[in-house]
Amino acid sequence: MIGIIDYGMGNLGSVVKGFERVGAEARVLTDYREVKTVDRLVLPGVGAFADAARTLRAKNFVGPILDFVAGGRPFLGICLGLQLLFDVSYEDGEHTGLGIIAGKVVPFDFSKISTPTKLKIPHMGWNTLSWKRQVPMLEGLKQNCSVYFVHSYYVVPDDEAVCATLTSYGVDFTSMIWKDNVYATQFHPEKSQTVGLKMLENFARL
Repeated sequence: MIGIIDYGMGNLGSVVKGFERVGAEARVLTDYREVKTVDRLVLPGVGAFADAARTLRAKNFVGPILDFVAGGRPFLGICLGLQLLFDVSYEDGEHTGLGIIAGKVVPFDFSKISTPTKLKIPHMGWNTLSWKRQVPMLEGLKQNCSVYFVHSYYVVPDDEAVCATLTSYGVDFTSMIWKDNVYATQFHPEKSQTVGLKMLENFARL
């Protein structure tokens, strides 16, 4: 069973439907005590980092999430759910994350680079993944496959080894991480059509 955390800031319907389309059983978790009843966990997210971190703590999800990850079961963060895994975010100030992955979350800043066209923020739409290494969640997919993004901030891991894919948008940023049982994407697999569904299927089989 795949549990999808509902803390009021996730695109839950699309994520549930994505897993259902690949034949996986998924349900929404509204209470922190439900985390221990599933064998795979997903942290989605849309919105502001500070609000999300505050709400996760207020709803007592942080401890169960940390215990779940420490227990070695498959975990997937999506978009803001990726950023929340990091130590700190500099979105509208400085805010503490879950500290599961060492590093920071920073804004796109194109003021010091030369680009042929003016890049818009947020980075929204389709872009490609450049694989840094073979990742179980990407099994059956090809280098430079396209996925769907919507974000204004990106993660910078302290340890480059956790980077699974890079994407270029003014800068080359980490678009997917993988460390042990923790997978997380800056893009939205549930909105990335066939490619994204394959990723969800792979995650469900881990």
